[in-house]
Amino acid sequence: MKFTANDGVLYRVHTAGEGRPLVGLHGFTGTGRGLLQYFPLLTTARRMIAPDLLGHGDTDAPDAPARYQIERAAADIAALIDTHADGRADVFGYSMGGRLALYLALTYPSRVRSLILESASPGLEMDDERTARIYSDDGLAARIERDGVAAFVEDWERLSLFASQSDARRAALRPERLAQRPNGLANSLRGMGTGMQPSLWDQLQQLSMPVLLITGALDTKFRAIAAQMVAQMPHAQHIVIPDAGHAPHLEQNSVFQSALAAFLQIIH
Repeated sequence: MKFTANDGVLYRVHTAGEGRPLVGLHGFTGTGRGLLQYFPLLTTARRMIAPDLLGHGDTDAPDAPARYQIERAAADIAALIDTHADGRADVFGYSMGGRLALYLALTYPSRVRSLILESASPGLEMDDERTARIYSDDGLAARIERDGVAAFVEDWERLSLFASQSDARRAALRPERLAQRPNGLANSLRGMGTGMQPSLWDQLQQLSMPVLLITGALDTKFRAIAAQMVAQMPHAQHIVIPDAGHAPHLEQNSVFQSALAAFLQIIH
């Protein structure tokens, strides 16, 4: 289905299942449809609502990078929850989608019943780190526009972040990645890259809802980030999934789904 957000931007929204709403926010180069396939257990008891985020899938890809900024993207998701989830939902976010979900929970806490973050971060604390990341992401965006999506995907799949994924798993994701639009990916990096996001580290203690952090045991960077985050959140727990890297939902799906199901049952 389609959802008209602020400024007339059209989102493509994918749904599955019945029950209390669970909004799912995918990662960079993903789609809502692609995310839904990893939640078959949960859709027996939840209504999954998974939008294609700005610049991804079949959602509009505005020309202005400023339209992708996390403040405006979060306002879109809050409006989506108002329209399609009666104003309140459990919210899941993976990687880029996790950063967006965290910002949403801090800015619109009444919309978020519980928060599940997979391989996500609150951003970069230091100004020089953010400046360096903005420069890096802008260079990557320019390469996507110059060389095209196929060349970018070939390089993207070689990142150490995804080294724990088998060739078969990468091949399964490839068609979704190749179908993305160069301007959508480029402007997503420029508008909502990690460097552009304000640091949320000093706001984590404000989260009043239950929070579940999920990381893979092989993803040492994000496992350490999650350990720091959970220490600052009043109602949070951190689950480390064995034999998984940056994408436990892909690499160890049954364990991942069981962790989510147990968490959602606890907060029922």
